[in-house]
Amino acid sequence: MQKINGLLLEFDRYMVDCDSRGLSKKTMRSYEQSVRLFIRYLADKHGVESPEKVKTDHIKEYLIYVRKRGKYSVLVDDNTAKVNGPHNRPDYGRQISETTRANYQRNITAFFNYLHREKVIRKNPTEGIKKIKPQRKVKALLSENELQIFFRAFDVTTFHGFRDWIIARMILDTGARIGELVPILPTDIDVRHGALLLRHTKSGKERFVYFSQKMGRNLKSWLEYRDRYTDSIYVFPTTRGNLMDIRTVESSFKKHSRLVGLDVQPHQLRNNFAKYYLINGGDWSTLSRILGHSSVEVTQQAYLDFTDKEVGKQYQKHSPLNNLNI
Repeated sequence: MQKINGLLLEFDRYMVDCDSRGLSKKTMRSYEQSVRLFIRYLADKHGVESPEKVKTDHIKEYLIYVRKRGKYSVLVDDNTAKVNGPHNRPDYGRQISETTRANYQRNITAFFNYLHREKVIRKNPTEGIKKIKPQRKVKALLSENELQIFFRAFDVTTFHGFRDWIIARMILDTGARIGELVPILPTDIDVRHGALLLRHTKSGKERFVYFSQKMGRNLKSWLEYRDRYTDSIYVFPTTRGNLMDIRTVESSFKKHSRLVGLDVQPHQLRNNFAKYYLINGGDWSTLSRILGHSSVEVTQQAYLDFTDKEVGKQYQKHSPLNNLNI
C-alpha cells in the first residue's frame, strides 16, 4: 500500500481554502509552483512528508538551495518536461532572482501559517526566519513618445487588436490590474460618470476606478464594435466569446511592444498610471484607494522609486519660485 504524503494532502486542502477566499488564478498558480516544489524537496532530500516534521532548518536550507539551483532544473512533475521542454528555454539553468526567492518564502510562509491556524501543527517552522528583501528595481516610466509608439503597434482593424489596444489604454487610464479588467461586464461600466466597478479584485473587495472622457469615447467605440461581432457577456472576450486568460493579454503586450523595440507589460502600465498621477499633482490617499491598496503606506512603498529624472520633472512643475509671482 502506497504511503500518503501528508504535506500534499494538507496542501490540497489549503488550495481549496484559497479558492474559497477568491484568490486570483495567478496567485493560485504561484502557490502551486513554489509550495509543491518545496514539498518535493522535503521528500527527496530529507524524507519528510508530514507537516509536523518540517523544521525551521529545512526551510532555511531550502531557500539557500533555491539560490544555488538553476531555473527550471527541478520540476513539480518530471513528466511535464516532455510537454513543456524546459531545457529549450533561453533562461534554463540561470540563477533564480532574489525576487523569486522572496516569493517562494512568502508562499511557503502563507501555507504554514494556514497549517498553524488550523491547528494541524503546534509550532510554525517559518517563525523567526528573516524575510528575504530583494533590492527594488526602478520601474521605467514610459515617455509620451514611447506610449504613442506602443499603442500604434496594435492593429485596431482586427477584433483582438482593437480589444487589446483598449485594455492597454484602460490600464494606463485607470490603474486597474489586468486580472481585474478581464472579467468585467457591460453593467459594471458607468460611461456617463466615468466609473468602472471592479468585482474581482486582489483583495476580494469590490472597488470603483475612474476613467477619462477620452477613455470613455474609446470604450464606447469598442462596445459598439464588439456588439457587431459577439454576444458575449464579457466586455473583453476572446474571439469565441469566452473569458480571456490573463496570459493571453500579457503575451499580446509583449508581442506588440517588441515589434516597436519596447518591452511593455500590463503591470508596468499600472505602475505608469500611478507615477503619472503623482507627477500631475495627484495625492497619495486618493491614489491608494484607486489602486486598491490596504493603506497609503503600502502605496508609498510601491511607488517611491522615482528616478532622478522623474523627480526633477516633478520638481519643475511644483517649484515654489516657478509658481509664485515674486
